[in-house]
Amino acid sequence: MITDPARPVARRYGDAGAALGVGSDVIDLLLARRSTRRFVPGPAGEVDDDHVRALVAAAQSAPTSSNLQAWSVVAVRDTERKERLAALAGEQAFVAQAAVFLVWVADLSRARRLAAARDARVDAVDYLETTLIGFVDAALAAQNAVVAAQSLGLGTTYVGAVRNRPREVAAELDLPDGAVAAFGLAVGRPDPDEDAGVKPRLPQDAVLHHERYDAARADAAAEGYDAVLDGYRAQHGLDRQPWSGRVVERLAGPGSMAGRDVLRERLADRGLPSL
Repeated sequence: MITDPARPVARRYGDAGAALGVGSDVIDLLLARRSTRRFVPGPAGEVDDDHVRALVAAAQSAPTSSNLQAWSVVAVRDTERKERLAALAGEQAFVAQAAVFLVWVADLSRARRLAAARDARVDAVDYLETTLIGFVDAALAAQNAVVAAQSLGLGTTYVGAVRNRPREVAAELDLPDGAVAAFGLAVGRPDPDEDAGVKPRLPQDAVLHHERYDAARADAAAEGYDAVLDGYRAQHGLDRQPWSGRVVERLAGPGSMAGRDVLRERLADRGLPSL
């Protein structure tokens, strides 16, 4: 039973007055989630195979479209391989420092192998809808794993930058045709000295609509968020660029996409033409 439901929700929104009318231990766990980019090194930071199997069991308990289960995951422990993946993913050092780097794969290759064994066709694999199923299934599964990891005292961070160099990542992991790395997940024991906290999110009125989308109301609710996030970033010694400016900068155009502007072409290279 939640003894003080206001505290975790207040941190999540950066608002001392924020509160929920209902709560649970699971909601508390979710509200406390944060990205971890510093991990305990060496044996003390070990994440063993039992932990990985538990995370994958949780992942496989997520919903999956039509029970296609159109994803796979590659657990990478080898130090040199993690270093190469870190370089491919925008030189993010924490990828190599994590105890294990889980690469989640949108995987339609399994369906193709099933069809080949039955002398059948799966032409729908070539369409955008099916590619989306692979990515959505992988994301649902991975988020279950994130929650499971947190419940075990582990820290995680998603790494979308594995999509910067999909050909090279596929070669590194020996992915078959019809499979592409969707994102990575660094997993390890959080370094207790990392200066990080729960990053505030937009207020609910900016994202929650009732019956119909109300852009004016949502935009008005978001107006104070730059200041809330600026306070968080100042507290943790981070760059103080306003959130709204970051959004515009990140989505400015092809040059801001770190190579992902040609993702459709790269998907086709991987056997997923996404028609």
